[in-house]
Amino acid sequence: MKTVEIIGYNRANLGKTESRDLRAQGSVPCVLYGGQDQIHFHTPAYLFKDLVYTPDAAFVKVNIEGKEYNAVLQDVQFHPVNEMILHADFLQLFEGKPVKMDVPVRTEGTSPGVVAGGKLIFKLRKLTIKALPKDMPDFISVDISGLELGKSARVSDVKPENYQILNAPATPIATVEIPRALRGKTE
Repeated sequence: MKTVEIIGYNRANLGKTESRDLRAQGSVPCVLYGGQDQIHFHTPAYLFKDLVYTPDAAFVKVNIEGKEYNAVLQDVQFHPVNEMILHADFLQLFEGKPVKMDVPVRTEGTSPGVVAGGKLIFKLRKLTIKALPKDMPDFISVDISGLELGKSARVSDVKPENYQILNAPATPIATVEIPRALRGKTE
């Protein structure tokens, strides 16, 4: 899995006023937790480009004034109107400790239902996975070569390798919808 580096600086003061001032300067207030104690820091907002605004999952190397930590982005809060990042939470990674993470889904194969005129609709673009950091996949492949018109690929169809899928097994990942023009012909 790819790793993105985030360079941060320790926060001297905590609170609403300090956070507002940091955002006005183009920084994002952040917290790194999961280790001995929480570390409050701030980082420039443009460093989140390769982490938040991409469909890929990534580990994060957080560099806070020279100290490096391996982490994952746990949560991001956005402003409701202008979509500016308000706050970010990072979870520190340890070798023998499993972590939960959302991993993107990619399809492989050609669906006979799509060839017949159906439309492939994604119901889940990411699956929640629990695994050790070394076993975390870059993406999860879903075979759609057996999907006819009106059929779905479900979470239970994915065979996990060294990880556990936390989504409900009956949840559809991708469905081949029957277009309106073909609905009358198939009945």
